[in-house]
Amino acid sequence: MLETVDEFERDYNDKSSIKWYTRSCFTFEMLNRALRNLEVDTIITMSFFINDLHRQIDQLHSQQFRQHQKESFTVYRGQGLPEAEFEKLMKAKGGLMSFNSFLSTSIHRNVSFMYAESNSGKMNTIGILYEIEIDPLISLAPFARIDSISYYEDEGEILFSMHTIFRIGEIKSTEDNTRLWQVKLELTNTKDQQLSTLTNQIRQETLGSTGYERLGKLLIKIGQFQKAEELYQVLLNQTNDEQAKLIFYQQIGDIRDASGDYENAISYYEKASEIIQSIPLSDQSQLGTIYMKIAAVYMKMKENSKAALFNEKGTEILRNNFSRQKNLPRDSYLNHPDSTTSYIDIGEIYNRTNEFSKALSYQEKALEISQMTFPSNHPHLATSYNNIGVVYHNMGEYSKALSFYEKACEIFQQILPSNHPSLATTYNNIGAVYKHIEEYSKALSYHEKALEIRQKSLSSTHRDLAISQTNIGMVYEKTGEYSKALSNFERALDIFTRSLPVNHPDTQAVRNNIERVRQIIT
Repeated sequence: MLETVDEFERDYNDKSSIKWYTRSCFTFEMLNRALRNLEVDTIITMSFFINDLHRQIDQLHSQQFRQHQKESFTVYRGQGLPEAEFEKLMKAKGGLMSFNSFLSTSIHRNVSFMYAESNSGKMNTIGILYEIEIDPLISLAPFARIDSISYYEDEGEILFSMHTIFRIGEIKSTEDNTRLWQVKLELTNTKDQQLSTLTNQIRQETLGSTGYERLGKLLIKIGQFQKAEELYQVLLNQTNDEQAKLIFYQQIGDIRDASGDYENAISYYEKASEIIQSIPLSDQSQLGTIYMKIAAVYMKMKENSKAALFNEKGTEILRNNFSRQKNLPRDSYLNHPDSTTSYIDIGEIYNRTNEFSKALSYQEKALEISQMTFPSNHPHLATSYNNIGVVYHNMGEYSKALSFYEKACEIFQQILPSNHPSLATTYNNIGAVYKHIEEYSKALSYHEKALEIRQKSLSSTHRDLAISQTNIGMVYEKTGEYSKALSNFERALDIFTRSLPVNHPDTQAVRNNIERVRQIIT
């Protein structure tokens, strides 16, 4: 091992990245583990290698395909997939999938089939043979044949760069083995309008002055909050630049908000606002945006008066700034995409005060603007569908609520990782509707899906975990399974007592649930 490290330090250069990646040594193992587990420190340390590897693949792609080969061809990849992941793959047929690392494939079907077949015999694992159709003329992602420069020169290997996106086609089992499946993938291209529009929008939303900043924003977008905060804390400790600190404080505030740590979210937003107010800026939109974020956090804390105050301050700044920058009347801001946050927040305030017709009006206005601005599968639309569903739910119009929740769910399932907290929220809402219409088996199924995601993506003391446990307990109580109900209520209470004040209404409510069920049992 040490000899190999010494050799790397002595001989490595940017033209040898593929040889080092394909060699069975620490470079391959460290990089793939870091990308698979999103190990921020290792990714930062190996960023030079990732960059070199991508550039070398891209250069080879230009030489091999853009100038010469014009005919489509097929490559293969054999691997094992856990049964749970295979079920998700089956449900995603026709949708998009991405490998979050560099992807090794072969032009030799028999080699890849051997890997797939060997995995099919493992416990709780399905053998998968990916059959990937490639048209070199229209493919978006760089890939290259690397036989001549690979450490192993006789495997007919085609190496794809990171995060190549495919559309999932036919999925079928082999004739003689139900644990060995063939999955057809098609490399996406510039004609895939749905993907192109969404990708361009997300690129705009994850802009940053550095690659690390863009990585952090992307980690937040895909729900990897802990990894994102690790990255931003490292960057924060490395800089003395106030503008950079402003960005990092905002992003950490976003992460703490998403993680349910509302007090600290406000603290980080306030640090960001202090920097803005200490720097003379002609564009005050950042301050307005931060005030809107503070308003949203106060709403989650059920402090509606503070939420309304910061919403008003933020909206006023954004309207004035928009009018000055665009040389347009102040009211023109009310139809601009940036105004949707204000409509959503005001709608939520009216929803909390049971003024449902007003709440619905504001949420529908936000949806209307988003529909004119974003592609049909953008997460902003899903958020609006979910918000409208919540209002209908509170009005007791359960069929309408379910319809909007399902629209939100359909978008989130298409574009978000399967363990993203936004999916959990939508599953939770759908489960609540099914409970109200007394379809308890469906209610339980959706609440359990929400809990599973939250257990994977949130801290063990996150309030949403307790909410899921409470909701599951409520369903079990309705079906007369009181011991299961009690068990879930007690888990919820344990989380609430570790994360909320003693006299918090949520804590008291779950105590009441426990007392009620204990009286029934005894």
